[in-house]
Amino acid sequence: MRTARFTLDPAFTVGTVDPRLFGSFVEHLGRCVYTGVFEPGHPAADADGIRGDVLDLVRELGVTAVRYPGGNFVSGYRWEDSVGPVEERPRRLDLAWRSTETNRFGLSEFISFLRKIGPQAEPMMALNLGTRGVAEVLQLQEYANHPGGTALSDLRVEHGDKDPFGIRLWCLGNEMDGPWQTGHKTAAEYGRIAAETARAMRQIDPGVQLVACGSSGRSMPTFAEWEATVLQETYDLVDHISLHAYYEPLDGDVDSFLASAVDMETFIEDVVATCDHVGARLKSRKKINLSFDEWNVWYMSRTQEQVSALDWPEAPRLLEDSYSVTDAVVLGSLLIALLRHADRVTVACLAQLVNVIAPIMTEPGGPAWRQTTFFPFAQASRYGRGEVLDVRVDSPTYATAKYGEADLLHATAVRGEDGAVTVFAVNRSRTGPLPLDVALNGLGLTSVVEHSVLADADPDARNTLDEPERVVPHAAEGTTLDGGRLTAVLEPLSWNVIRLA
Repeated sequence: MRTARFTLDPAFTVGTVDPRLFGSFVEHLGRCVYTGVFEPGHPAADADGIRGDVLDLVRELGVTAVRYPGGNFVSGYRWEDSVGPVEERPRRLDLAWRSTETNRFGLSEFISFLRKIGPQAEPMMALNLGTRGVAEVLQLQEYANHPGGTALSDLRVEHGDKDPFGIRLWCLGNEMDGPWQTGHKTAAEYGRIAAETARAMRQIDPGVQLVACGSSGRSMPTFAEWEATVLQETYDLVDHISLHAYYEPLDGDVDSFLASAVDMETFIEDVVATCDHVGARLKSRKKINLSFDEWNVWYMSRTQEQVSALDWPEAPRLLEDSYSVTDAVVLGSLLIALLRHADRVTVACLAQLVNVIAPIMTEPGGPAWRQTTFFPFAQASRYGRGEVLDVRVDSPTYATAKYGEADLLHATAVRGEDGAVTVFAVNRSRTGPLPLDVALNGLGLTSVVEHSVLADADPDARNTLDEPERVVPHAAEGTTLDGGRLTAVLEPLSWNVIRLA
């Protein structure tokens, strides 16, 4: 096997990683909330019903911004249903997921959950621009963020929350280009209401940070045209535009699945080009950043049948994908794609946090455990902080049906404030190891601190209720740093974290 190579030099960088790149997503969908983060009466639950075992895993995962309450759910969301005395909150039909929403867990409980995670966890509030509009958004903003002395801020205090929630980051709707979305709109219709909403929100607080809805996926027939139309209306009013992408192996095509990040990187670059084209046309020096606020491996082809069979249950088992080693390697590669574009992708949310296509699983009344996908995210969040170095790989390739020739090596590197460097690398080969040679110029690195690998002889191995620690990272052998050159051998189908000091 030919050796894969690249060079690291501090003179060549991509950008600084925004901590929000390691965000996640809590939607009122399936068991993400109920028996996920929130289960009163569970042996590990606190006085507020938050599961302590889940909290511990969320902290270990290292999530930052958490998007809430949806997702498709938000386009039918009435925020006032979710506040005040729990016993007085109404039960509602959730059209998005054919379920019944009890509202036992609402806005105050969500903010309390984030505060228990720690100061690094900030709310990213999605707004209903599907079935509601500007007036309801302003009411929510006043309730959540105004200190007091008005009807809605005083109502929050009356409900037991003296301190404002301090929500800075807001999503102007969700997937409004999608015909599946309650209140679906054309680009012109959405661009107009998004602009109106943004102007009004900035009248209350000029410092709000706003995300406009981009396309729900690169395959949407209106892709790029949607972004251009929406940004024509909102360019000077918003800070980000959203991207959503999910990947799964279709028709047994695992080789293309392993190269999913090729599509993600192209998606990012196309949206950046569209944003900058609109900016040039408007003669604006402002740069619109990207919020990749839904991304993951999701076996979506199974979802429609699951949802259509529902008859309005509470918290049904939906989208509870069990992730294999192969899925974890793909997820690691998607993380690499996000880091490689850290100059423009400044928010990203792994969808979702618990039970629903999630890195953390729970059983009602039972344990919580880490899926295989937990480990790449936790390691990237812990070690992927700092300046992303520009990585241009010279790699052997392999053939894929969807993306043509793809590199076997997918990699990036991040230099921390202390000068330490972490290399994140995926070997996409299912059959053989991949020798790696990295030239280190001007970095002053002298030792390998750790080379951690997630791989397994069985690519379908996964962590389950019965075997919650079947798959865990292990140490690699033979990785060396000598004379400014890092050499390693990457195991077949593997996610690698190489820490250098």
